[in-house]
Amino acid sequence: MASNDTISDMLTRIRNSCMAQHSTTKVPATKMTRNIAKVLKEEGFVGEFEETGEGVQKYLVISLKYKGKNRQPIVRHLQRISKPGLRVYKNRKELPKVLGGIGIAIISTSSGIMTDREARRRGIGGEVLCYVW
Repeated sequence: MASNDTISDMLTRIRNSCMAQHSTTKVPATKMTRNIAKVLKEEGFVGEFEETGEGVQKYLVISLKYKGKNRQPIVRHLQRISKPGLRVYKNRKELPKVLGGIGIAIISTSSGIMTDREARRRGIGGEVLCYVW
């Protein structure tokens, strides 16, 4: 089943896998999901990810991170902000601070996908894809 909104699909798969305490999750590989996975990895929310599959059906296998002996997921909350039916754009002055800077907002800018912190540092705005904490 192909989803129209690959980002929502990716976030839901990560959210469900974390709740079920799976060690990895598989998401369809697109340029967008690859870049979001890269940002999540750089920010320490997920472990390594690799591309598997061949031809049309390529997947990203993302390893999830947990902490403590109770295996609490590092990713506590994933929230889609800009949806296909309602895009949310912010300029550099309006970029959101997620949980006072504890969480991150993933922004799609003209210079690629990055966190709100990085976009603020570069002084550019863009489409607010999702919040993660």
